[in-house]
Amino acid sequence: METLKTQSREKLKAEYRTYLSRQRGLADETIYKYCSFMDRLLKFKFGEGPDEVSKITGLDIADFLQYMTVRNLPFRDLTVVSSMRSFFRFLFQYEKIETNLAVGIPSVARKCARRIPYHLTPDNVEELLEALRTLSTCSWKKRNYAMVLLMARLGLRSPEVIAIQLDDIDWRNGEIYIRGKGGFHDKTPLPQDIGEAIADYLMHERIGTSRYLFVTWHIPHRPFKDAAVLNYILNQALKKTNIPTPAPYSVFNMLRHSLATNLVQKGASLEEISNTLRHRSRATTLLYARQDINGLRTIALPWPLKEGGQL
Repeated sequence: METLKTQSREKLKAEYRTYLSRQRGLADETIYKYCSFMDRLLKFKFGEGPDEVSKITGLDIADFLQYMTVRNLPFRDLTVVSSMRSFFRFLFQYEKIETNLAVGIPSVARKCARRIPYHLTPDNVEELLEALRTLSTCSWKKRNYAMVLLMARLGLRSPEVIAIQLDDIDWRNGEIYIRGKGGFHDKTPLPQDIGEAIADYLMHERIGTSRYLFVTWHIPHRPFKDAAVLNYILNQALKKTNIPTPAPYSVFNMLRHSLATNLVQKGASLEEISNTLRHRSRATTLLYARQDINGLRTIALPWPLKEGGQL
């Protein structure tokens, strides 16, 4: 019985994984997370019994969301809601359930106000880059410097950096091809300092035959399996500076948030920031509007006063 139940769930997961990959175009990391939530929901609802998804009700979904939020305080991972909606859209589309339960899944209230992401000042960014360029004891400091410079100047995500291939750089036209989040690809201008840093790395450090731009230092110099290396590089560089150390989970996108915040403070429009960071949703960019203090003052309502101008 257990074997049949396991096979049935694995078959359902395989179909769901194909749906997420081919129809939704999601990244492998997101697909893994969505499938994990699917497993947890089915285990919560059916336990050791057979997975009869047609018997899941809206009340079951509400109970599961309550279960997830109660055991995670403060509730940081709000992807549980989006993953549940995705799963039930899949079930409805593939006629495994008769009602589209996705439309009735409620949003989860945030336990705290959404904060502006941790970011560095322009001087902090330059201090960090200088630490990588001159203070690093690593023999591959040219590679490390070029990788972090891509994050600081272009706002690239860590996985986007390690995904760059040699053919993605158009030296003649001064452009670089970015293999972005969710399978989206973009071309963006290649600033001179980044081009010089990459050329310096290619001429004096890089070894091996891999078509990936950034490779490991040990033989046979393969591409990185994941972006964890950049987390390590950034943490090591931060230790050599006077920059306040951020929370561990904020290091990955620290330079991306810094670029956006510094652009706002220089007067860049939200559209310009969205184009620079290649946001697919305007709501993501709107978070940085909270840094534009002067702009917010122009739309702020006057403080209500009592008659006579007394507070």
